Amino acid sequence: MTIVDPKPARPDQADLDKAAGRPEDAAQWTAKIRETAVEALPPQKLLPDRQPAYVASWIYVFGVTTICALLVVIATGLVLAIMGPNWWHVSSTGLFVNSLHLWSVEVFFFAMVVHLWGKFFMAAWRGRRQATWITGVVCFLVSVGAAFTGYLSQQNFDSQWISTQAKDGINSTGAGAIFNVTNFGQMIMWHITLLPLCVLALVGIHVLMVRLRGVVPPFPAKGEVPEGTEVPAANATEVEA
Repeated sequence: MTIVDPKPARPDQADLDKAAGRPEDAAQWTAKIRETAVEALPPQKLLPDRQPAYVASWIYVFGVTTICALLVVIATGLVLAIMGPNWWHVSSTGLFVNSLHLWSVEVFFFAMVVHLWGKFFMAAWRGRRQATWITGVVCFLVSVGAAFTGYLSQQNFDSQWISTQAKDGINSTGAGAIFNVTNFGQMIMWHITLLPLCVLALVGIHVLMVRLRGVVPPFPAKGEVPEGTEVPAANATEVEA
């Protein structure tokens, strides 16, 4: 007597891999997106096991510190957004969370500026890394706008003085028609929605570009060929000598 298992057998991994490689599946848009993503961002570059020796530098510590400070800024900002803009004026706990938010912003900008200037003097745009450098600079500029709208959202005399001093300068450029620094509702929405999303997107793109292009190497020593430079065959002997 033969006993038949009513449950269908699960396909093993070999069958799944064989099915995934069918020629008729290559035309599907999901397969095209997956293959394009894997080709552009291979897993071994997104999560590398090893890094070059020159990555052990303090300049990259400040880059990681910038990301860590940004995470604290986002976390404390979410708490302040949930509890409301007046919470930190009437609660000691709210004042503590607001102080964490403020000082994490200070650390964020300090570490970012050190990282930015350090990479500037290292010419971090070398070796087809222009996009990495540009996203870092644009992220800094957008972060300044996010910090500015944060100061305008304090609901105290500081924010009142900052807004009244800034409105004339902004109005002189014509931007005051769509960016009214005395409008608390508009400034807090810019501060908690639009600008943070832009900063997070730019940081994500920046990190992806670092993973894709790698960390810029130090300047070559005298007589060495810089990274990415094509040397004609006729001059190869001279360069090696």
